[in-house]
Amino acid sequence: MKLILDGKSLTLQKIEKFISENQKVALSSQAVKKINRSRALVEKWIKEEKVIYGVTTGFGEFANVKISNADTETLQRNLIISHSTGVGENLPPLIVKIMMLLRVNALASGFSGIRLRTLEHLIEMINNNIVPVIPSQGSVGSSGDLAPLSHLVLAMIGEGEVQIVKNAAAEETSHTRIISSRSAFKKFKMQGITLGAKEGLALINGTQMMTAFASWICIQSKKLIKTSDISAAMSHEALRGTDKAFDPRLHNLRPYNGQRTTAKNLLSLLKNSQIRNSHLVNDPRVQDSYSIRCIPQIHGASRDTIDYVSSLVEIEINSVNDNPLIFPDEADHLEGGNFHGQPMALAMDFMGIALSELANVSERRIERMVNGSLSQLPRFLTRKGGLNSGLMIAQYTAASLVSENKVLAHPASVDSIPTSANQEDHNSMGSIAARKCFSILKNTQTVIAIELLTAAQGVEFLKPLKCGVGTGTAYYTIRKNVPPLMNDRIIYKDIQKILKMVKENRLLNAVEKKVKLS
Repeated sequence: MKLILDGKSLTLQKIEKFISENQKVALSSQAVKKINRSRALVEKWIKEEKVIYGVTTGFGEFANVKISNADTETLQRNLIISHSTGVGENLPPLIVKIMMLLRVNALASGFSGIRLRTLEHLIEMINNNIVPVIPSQGSVGSSGDLAPLSHLVLAMIGEGEVQIVKNAAAEETSHTRIISSRSAFKKFKMQGITLGAKEGLALINGTQMMTAFASWICIQSKKLIKTSDISAAMSHEALRGTDKAFDPRLHNLRPYNGQRTTAKNLLSLLKNSQIRNSHLVNDPRVQDSYSIRCIPQIHGASRDTIDYVSSLVEIEINSVNDNPLIFPDEADHLEGGNFHGQPMALAMDFMGIALSELANVSERRIERMVNGSLSQLPRFLTRKGGLNSGLMIAQYTAASLVSENKVLAHPASVDSIPTSANQEDHNSMGSIAARKCFSILKNTQTVIAIELLTAAQGVEFLKPLKCGVGTGTAYYTIRKNVPPLMNDRIIYKDIQKILKMVKENRLLNAVEKKVKLS
């Protein structure tokens, strides 16, 4: 089934399905009517030689330079080739494909004046999995993600490079062969496109790079927060903690949704735990350390942040953010600043902090489990300490990633460097915030994987006592892929196996078959 775009009903769930199922895309009939109506008005103004920014004028500081009708196509082409100034590593094809989808959706609203056939050309690229090669650096996040989107359009006009990527979600797509977009068009019997008036500007004025990152980060974070609850619950058992701190009576007196949800999840995961029940018999501890006792408060705050940021992203993915905008009902156009990335910049900085904290507290639980003086377990979770180092250095790796996250979590949005001869004197740096947050997400996934590895090893020393309903499922799912650590082996391989389970949500899916998590 095709994903029908109308500019107003796209969701994170639909984006995930679009990527995971390699869905084809089409415009709604209403969107087609709006696009054609808006374009007709632009054509009328061109004939009347009206002065309209970016249509019959230059761009940025050159907005006061009038452009003749004869030079319209040259103006639009020059816009794209001059703005294709990106540098650095290429964006993941996954992010580029979401960028393409979001750009189509924004233009589908019919306020941008683009021709239908130009938009259909971009849709044809999506449907044939022709993914432009786009450098990751060069956007300041105002006037949109100009440089990255210019590279996208460079491919549309046959001047750029692309990859044919059928499974954009697969990490190995970074090794897919790069070819010219002209070669790709020839392969799929497609015609290149020559941009008409307003079209270059319509295609590159927008927040689609930062919002593509934001969309995928939100999709993954909504699942990672649940996986974090699973890893925390397993650590709770390995450390033989008390679940009194998860009692709903306590959390109803501080009724943050995320806090209450986390506490509920923990109790569900630990249900029927023999390890938990053993605490009641002979454990003198009255209360646990903060990294265990305050899981609902810490995870809960990050959970609320993830939900909040996701709500902002769903506004942005259904917004019109180029300039100028065309209003066919009033036969009018307005110059404004919907391309400014500040909403996404702040959101991505906030999300980065929330994800960093999940990794931060996870590492504290890891350290507690490998520290024999705190855990009441063998030091570094090995029976032959000294001869074996056990999980000693796995904690180092987690600490390294957490430290790196603290650097990355410094907000990008507090910085602004003026551009375009100070005409654009406040820039959001949202693209930098989004790229940093993407790195934080990947680091946090790895730290959670290390916690799962560590907690599963800790549970080995508590047998024959059994884990809870949810934690037990997680334990056995891990053990299908990673055996107990009897003697030292290459831990990197174990971490990568569990990390793959985390990223592909296989661990989460297995647990949710037994326990309903919110």
